[in-house]
Amino acid sequence: MKRLSVLLLFVIIIWFLVFRDDSVTLGPGVTAPDVPLQEKIDSPVSFPFKDYTITPLAKFSIRAKVLSREEYSFGREAELSPLDLALGWGTMSDEDVLDSIEIWQTGRWYRWQAKTFPIPRKDIETQSANMHMVPADSYIEDLMDDARQGDLVEFSGSLVKIEADDGWRWISSQTRNDTGARACEVVWVDDFRVIEY
Repeated sequence: MKRLSVLLLFVIIIWFLVFRDDSVTLGPGVTAPDVPLQEKIDSPVSFPFKDYTITPLAKFSIRAKVLSREEYSFGREAELSPLDLALGWGTMSDEDVLDSIEIWQTGRWYRWQAKTFPIPRKDIETQSANMHMVPADSYIEDLMDDARQGDLVEFSGSLVKIEADDGWRWISSQTRNDTGARACEVVWVDDFRVIEY
């Protein structure tokens, strides 16, 4: 009987960690109406971080809905950015719209497909983005870990260029109108919160 109880407890823990749906539902309607705010930095000051040099390109802040989240553990990028958030604002923060769009992340890309477009394709492309989140410290990283699919989040920091001594570079997009390769934002995050309803 004791073995059965231990086995049952083990199954419950595995289900909780792997199979449960951890997404949040806020209901229909636009929950993040505003476009991200961005302000160019005219005289950026680079700074060291881990074994890299980070150069801020623009001040950046956003309130957006988490469309998907993906954690990464391996590779150079994961050393800097352990989490990508696919984020939506404007009509891409409306669950009535999102119900018609399949969204997923893989290989540090954000992907979507729709059998029929609930809004124009251009709106999907320009009101959502994949963001590589670079936490400024472990406290910010812990706050980011709390964000679940469906949450409304707010954060600020900088769009950045990251360079290594061996020539490796990772450079943020600075527009919301691009798609495909190099269209993701690389965000140095120094303030983050999940908005509670």
